[in-house]
Amino acid sequence: MTTFLTDAESVRLLSELEPVVEVEVNRHLAVAREWMPHEYVPWSEGQDFAGVLGGKEWTPEEQRFSDAARTSLIVNLLTEDNLPSYHREISRGVGGGFARDGAWATWVGRWTAEEGRHGQAIRDYLLVTRSVDPVALERARMTHMQEGFEAIHDGPLHGIAYVSFQELATRVSHRNTGTATGDPIAEQLLARIALDENLHMIFYRNVMGAAFDLSPDKAMRAVTDTVRDFAMPGHSIEGFTRKAMQIAVAGIYDLRQHKDEVLAPVLRHWKVFERTDFGPEGEQARDELAAFLETTETSAKRFEEKRDALAARLAAREQ
Repeated sequence: MTTFLTDAESVRLLSELEPVVEVEVNRHLAVAREWMPHEYVPWSEGQDFAGVLGGKEWTPEEQRFSDAARTSLIVNLLTEDNLPSYHREISRGVGGGFARDGAWATWVGRWTAEEGRHGQAIRDYLLVTRSVDPVALERARMTHMQEGFEAIHDGPLHGIAYVSFQELATRVSHRNTGTATGDPIAEQLLARIALDENLHMIFYRNVMGAAFDLSPDKAMRAVTDTVRDFAMPGHSIEGFTRKAMQIAVAGIYDLRQHKDEVLAPVLRHWKVFERTDFGPEGEQARDELAAFLETTETSAKRFEEKRDALAARLAAREQ
C-alpha cells in the first residue's frame, strides 16, 4: 500500500533538501558545457516545403533510416515536445519549497531551459533533412501536447524518484536511437542530447540519495512504487505501445536495457539492498522491489528469446 507524505511533511522535506539542491545546482552549472543546437543541423540540405512558400512537396521516398530508427526519432521528439507539461508537474511537485529566489527555482528554470533545446534540435534536423513526413509530424505533436502529461504518483519523493530513472532512460534511448540511424550527424546530435540527460539524472539521483538519508522508509516506498509503475514520459503518444514494441524488437530500448542500464545503476548508487536504516515500511517496500526485479528479469529473458527466434526465422527466409 502506497504511503504518501502529508502536505506538511512534503514542505518540511523540501526545505531540508534545499541545501542539497543548492550544492547540486552549483555542481551542475560547473560541469555543464554550453552547446548550440543550430550547429548540429545540416542547414545546407534544406529546401522549402510545399505550402505558403510554394516549395517542394514531401514524398515518402525522402524518408531516411530504418522504420524502427525513424519511429524512435519521432517518439523521442514528441516526448521532448511535452516540456510544458513536465515543467508544470515538477513545479507542482516541489511547490512547497519553490521560492523564486531559492535553489529549487534555480534548478527548475535551468532544467527547463536545457531540455527546451532537445526538441528544437531534433525537429530542425528531421525537417531540414526531410527525413519524416512534416505534416504527420506536426499533427502528432498537436495531438500529443494536447494530451499532456501527468505524474503517475503525486508527491515530491515519487516525483524525484521518477525523474531519477526517467532521465537515464531518456539518455539511453537517445544514444541508441542515434546509433540506429547510421547517420553520423544524427548520432552526434543525439549523443549530445544524451549528455544533457545524464547530467539531469545525476542531479535528481543525488537529491533522491539525500532524501533516503532524511526519510528512508518513505523514500524506499516511493522508489518501489516508481519502479513498479514506471512508464516512459511519452507513453501517451498515439500508438505508443506498438511503437515501443517496434523500438524494442530493434534493440533500441527494451526491457533488458531498462533493467540493466537504467534501474540497476540508480538502485546501486542508492545502495537500496545494503541499507540498514529501514523500518518495517521500508523493509516491506524493499522486499516488493526485489520481487518485482526478479519478475522483470524473467520477462526480459523471455522477450530476448522470442526476439532471437524471430531473427533466426527471418534470416532463414533470406537464405
